[in-house]
Amino acid sequence: MCIAVFMWRSHPLYPFILLQNRDEFFDRPTQPLAWWPGDKILGGRDEVAGGTWLASTRDARVAFLTNYREIEKLTVPKSRGELPIRYLESNKSPREFAEEVLNEADQYNGFNLILADICTKTMVYVTNRPDGDNRSLSEITPGIHVLTNASLDASWPKAERLRHGFQELVHQYGESELPIKDIVEKLLTDRFKDEERLLPGIHPPEREYPLSSIFVEADFPWGRYGTRSSSAFLVKSNGEVSFYEKSLDKEEWKEKIITYQISQTK
Repeated sequence: MCIAVFMWRSHPLYPFILLQNRDEFFDRPTQPLAWWPGDKILGGRDEVAGGTWLASTRDARVAFLTNYREIEKLTVPKSRGELPIRYLESNKSPREFAEEVLNEADQYNGFNLILADICTKTMVYVTNRPDGDNRSLSEITPGIHVLTNASLDASWPKAERLRHGFQELVHQYGESELPIKDIVEKLLTDRFKDEERLLPGIHPPEREYPLSSIFVEADFPWGRYGTRSSSAFLVKSNGEVSFYEKSLDKEEWKEKIITYQISQTK
């Protein structure tokens, strides 16, 4: 299902900071963080549908998404994981691509998609499940935001825990560099679960309770499910990008960090 917390254009050293957990069935084949063929896109990859949940390019275009928790789903939907790839492969601005997505949004199950261009200081949120407080397309304002399986900045308890923990950590380090592995360990491994009365109430409690923690571990009748990877994506004001991933591979956690300098092509 995934959860992400990010800070946009409000830190003295990092124009963009992102932490994200990817939740998926354990038997779904996945490629870990790496440069893809062609050396343009960097990210992990789902080997079933070929998509991704978080990826970037050398010129600092970034895309990440979460699914929207809902009961009714399409019988034969298009893969949501293709959306970040299409954006990163295009030459369109975040808003231009988001408008294109909205024209075909009914072909996908519910999604939340963040599209960013670090060089042009542009970031947008697009969803095919708008509600009263969130439009289908909106500019991301500077500050801290949390994305769960509801609308952007929805106040689910685990979202608020992650937001609060992130705020405290950023305050703790001030203008100093953030230790990328430590912040992942401190913030994305939280297994605390909510009381039944605090669950969203979209699915039965026995299904939602295991999903109410930031780090998910669940044994459902239909398969083992949980957090398969934890990622951190940090961009410094000098153009240095650090992409860290800790991923589960056959019951073993493996770490990888890739750094690169933004290539200014605009």
